[in-house]
Amino acid sequence: MSSLSWRLIVVAIALVLGLAFTLPSVESVRQSPLGKMLPSNQVGLGLDLKGGIHLTLGVDVDKAMGNSLAQAGQDIKSFAQEKEMTIIRQNLLDSRRLEFVLATPEKRAEFEELLRKQASGVKVGKSEIIDDGKVKYTVSFTPEYAKNLETLTVDQAVKTIRNRIDQFGVAEPDIRKQAGDRIQIQLPGLKDPDRAIALVGKTAHLEFKIVDDTVDMTKAAKGQLPPGRELVMERVAGPGGEFSERAIAVKSDAVMTGEHIADARINFDPQNNQPYVGLTFTSRGGRIFERITGENIKKRMAIILDGKAYSAPVIQDKIVGGKAQITGRYTESEARDLAVVLRAGALPAPVNVLEQRTVGPSLGQESIDNGMMSVMVACGAIALFMLVYYGFSGVVANIALVFNIVLILAGLSLFGATLTLPGIAGIILTMALSVDANIIIFERIREEIRRGLPSRASIKEGFQRGALTILDANATTGLTAIVLYEFGTGPIRGFAVTLLLGIVASMFTAIFVSRTLMELWLVGKPSETRLSI
Repeated sequence: MSSLSWRLIVVAIALVLGLAFTLPSVESVRQSPLGKMLPSNQVGLGLDLKGGIHLTLGVDVDKAMGNSLAQAGQDIKSFAQEKEMTIIRQNLLDSRRLEFVLATPEKRAEFEELLRKQASGVKVGKSEIIDDGKVKYTVSFTPEYAKNLETLTVDQAVKTIRNRIDQFGVAEPDIRKQAGDRIQIQLPGLKDPDRAIALVGKTAHLEFKIVDDTVDMTKAAKGQLPPGRELVMERVAGPGGEFSERAIAVKSDAVMTGEHIADARINFDPQNNQPYVGLTFTSRGGRIFERITGENIKKRMAIILDGKAYSAPVIQDKIVGGKAQITGRYTESEARDLAVVLRAGALPAPVNVLEQRTVGPSLGQESIDNGMMSVMVACGAIALFMLVYYGFSGVVANIALVFNIVLILAGLSLFGATLTLPGIAGIILTMALSVDANIIIFERIREEIRRGLPSRASIKEGFQRGALTILDANATTGLTAIVLYEFGTGPIRGFAVTLLLGIVASMFTAIFVSRTLMELWLVGKPSETRLSI
């Protein structure tokens, strides 16, 4: 098989694949019988083209630190009990410091050795002898552990929100970390923004706290609470199905959080067909839950979701098996959404909506129209210049230019990339790069013709020598695009994606497709045939 024959086969395969992945993005083709035979991939449109909502969330890292420190305190207490040491008066001073008392001072050295070996990431800030020789400790996380925990908290929040949105069914979401413990979310083409905002903004921060029924609620209502206690509002269902709230006092330290949830499902009470959310804990969570219920028999445990107690049942016995349930007279939709956010993962810390913007579909359509107009004007101007300046060779360059655009759109569709206004700018730039590559080659061919070489030899020399220059120029541009993609935000990354795809496509069309078309034109013609260039 000749060199030209296999080149034609490669070009034909690239054209078929390019059209197969580009055409499904055209509405009329997608709805036609042909569309049913094509891949389902489409070019996704970004927020600036399709409309939707933009959210900026702030992650309450301090809350996560406090919860983790409280859990570390529970682990320390559990380790101490196994060694017959007693820990009392355990409470958080703030999100960074935990205070507790060792009631068995004769085992102080053994306890401090236990802290060093078992409590990884925890350091003793200070210790002092108090009444009856007991030892009071103030502990905190080490700076390295605290920094790592802050990073993990935001990373987990990003992952959790992405899982929720994926289950909600939003197409082409853009979710990324930003500086200052913030998360940026863009949801293009959203049809039900209110429900999505509720789903994303719902922290689903689940905590289990022990109720302290000894607290004087009259004094508590005036703000006179014992140390280590706080008030939360409990949701209470009335006889007529209406809901009211009442204050209950709970211990400030959560004995367990939602991070140990393995699964959450909507179930129905067989007696009244009322929906509730059933929880299944991880193996470690099941052991913690078993220990907590065993230590607090006949006490009430409040199940607190986003700062509100949905139920506070009395623990009748140690609960084994790692299962629990959240009731509260939900509607089926409310119970399903709650199960989604818990199954996708409770956020490791509360999040606050710092910014919310809505981009209307009318603005998106205007952006699409303007963007497409800019592409057509740029393409027309380039095509006219090439045709006038290079004659037949300009026709070849124009065909390669159209091929280049088809391959870029096919690449966006194949890799699930999102097209944005900066992305359209990237397409226009790669059109110029593609033509620039042809100009380098054509000028080189002109030089060879002036030297007296025949057309076939001039084409061969022009493409071989021009290819090195094109490769060098595109390699440096490609490295720049990679840096933009790695460190840029949404719009910049959209520009980088189309630029990278355009670089690859333009090198293929300029070096490979253009040469194939020019050699094909010379097939069967005399060797002295002059090339129109």
